[in-house]
Amino acid sequence: MARKEKSEYIIQAVSHALDLLEQFHEDVDELGVTELSKRLKLHKNNVFRLLATLESRGYIEQNKATENYRLGLKSLELGQTFIKQMGLLRQAKPILEKIVDECNETSYVTIFKEGHIVYLDVVETDMTVRVVSRVGSRLPAYCTASGKVHLANLSDEEINEILPDEELKTYSPTTFDSRSALKEQLKQVAEQGFAIDDEELDQGVRCVAAPIRDYTRRIVGAISISGPSMRLNNERILEELVPLVQKSADELSTRLGYYK
Repeated sequence: MARKEKSEYIIQAVSHALDLLEQFHEDVDELGVTELSKRLKLHKNNVFRLLATLESRGYIEQNKATENYRLGLKSLELGQTFIKQMGLLRQAKPILEKIVDECNETSYVTIFKEGHIVYLDVVETDMTVRVVSRVGSRLPAYCTASGKVHLANLSDEEINEILPDEELKTYSPTTFDSRSALKEQLKQVAEQGFAIDDEELDQGVRCVAAPIRDYTRRIVGAISISGPSMRLNNERILEELVPLVQKSADELSTRLGYYK
């Protein structure tokens, strides 16, 4: 039996739905049913059914004031997922390797998800004493350097939603034990453009992180450098590692289309 061409497997309704989504580009923010019908050369009833399906899944939303349609949050999330999983990881690897070449400490790339930091990739130091790899781990954002970089760019309301209780769980003697005290430090993090984890999650481990931004200027991740406290003293962090992690995060941000 002869193999079918892939074009023979195309589902017309799915193709029309994708055609509809692709009408929203460049300066086209909103479109009405009539305009979409003309562009797609489809009957208004068919366009309405496509819109209703996409709207039910969050890929399209209706502006109640104009009754026109625009891209929904799911479309944005899908694009951000592509950037994070493909662009971010692919572009980050050589930068992480360069960091380790320069300072010989373990370097990570992370993303923020539901109040936690997720470690996507790592390049480890060859030093005998090192931080255990955390790739794939989800850790509380408020006691990690990468997490504080993200939290520092959220509103008070968003932080309160992520951390609904004033009292915070402590993991070490230096963990912030109150939301209000954490917020004070987050103001400083936002101003200086980097964050430090001073043994706040694991005793004996310190970390410094800086934000990664994409072409939309949003923070999509963070680069961090971790190591044992005996090697990461205050002087080394401020004079060597902070400039290195900021330079590296800026380089990765530029690769993802960010410009200052």
